[in-house]
Amino acid sequence: MPHYEFKTVSNVLGGSDTIDGAGVRLRRMFGGMNTASITDPFLLLDQFGSTQREEYIAGFPWHPHRGIETVTYLLDGKVAHEDSEGHSGIIYPDEVQWMTSGSGIFHQEMPESVTGEELKRLEYYSGQKDAVKGLQLWINIPARLKMETPSYRSITRKNIPSLNDKEGNTVRIIAGEYEKVSNELPLKPIIDPMYIDVSMPPESIFEFDVKIGHTSIMNVISGKITGLLNYDKTIKERTAVVFSKEGRRIHAETGDSGGRFVLITGKPLNEEIYWHGPIVMNTEEQIREALSDLRNNRFVREKNPLFS
Repeated sequence: MPHYEFKTVSNVLGGSDTIDGAGVRLRRMFGGMNTASITDPFLLLDQFGSTQREEYIAGFPWHPHRGIETVTYLLDGKVAHEDSEGHSGIIYPDEVQWMTSGSGIFHQEMPESVTGEELKRLEYYSGQKDAVKGLQLWINIPARLKMETPSYRSITRKNIPSLNDKEGNTVRIIAGEYEKVSNELPLKPIIDPMYIDVSMPPESIFEFDVKIGHTSIMNVISGKITGLLNYDKTIKERTAVVFSKEGRRIHAETGDSGGRFVLITGKPLNEEIYWHGPIVMNTEEQIREALSDLRNNRFVREKNPLFS
């Protein structure tokens, strides 16, 4: 393939440590108005994780969302979640909760370590004691669909296809398609992005073709990734890379240590946004309306979210 067909690195985002919720320590890889145009349609990516209970146990108590989708992908521990309309559940390692907040919903997410009894049941899981680790991604919703009915997708481990490619990489397909294996979610996300988890052994190569013009972001979870075009430095864990819109193929390599990353791609919306905490709309007037709804107990417009 000609060299110009490959994507190059346009931005490297090291993120910043912060505290969110009721006191959860995390690394915000990107998020806010400073990066929104670079990562569009993705608004925010948090990487949380600790073996110290005091750094996560306070969790994310009740809070509102409107105008976005949130995708929580758990790697260690568990997260109990509940919404204001009576839905609840638990996310375990290698599982996902994909929420479309739409016109408005309240929810809470409370991290906790996996108990001994749960460990017996989760035979595949061998996490550290008291460890909780995961990612939360926010995806923007286009203006014409921001006030749609809220919906939830509970994606269990058995419903996430996994395959080994010819290089020996293990690829988990949370959404989208890889090597003709796809994960068609029961309730189709509004943006319909591609989201895969790639574990690369030492001395391996990974290549993937992205749709022309789509945003593509790699976030390294562990190990080291090299071989990115026009970037001769090693990408270490807790680093996000935004690739160029030009070109279509992403190329990555590992040295003697291997590495793991998530890769997300999606079509940019190219819409103006107004952002107020957990609410992302298109105009200042819509933000004022949302805040008025909160004050006057009319924030939740749809009392029966879709659930799968």
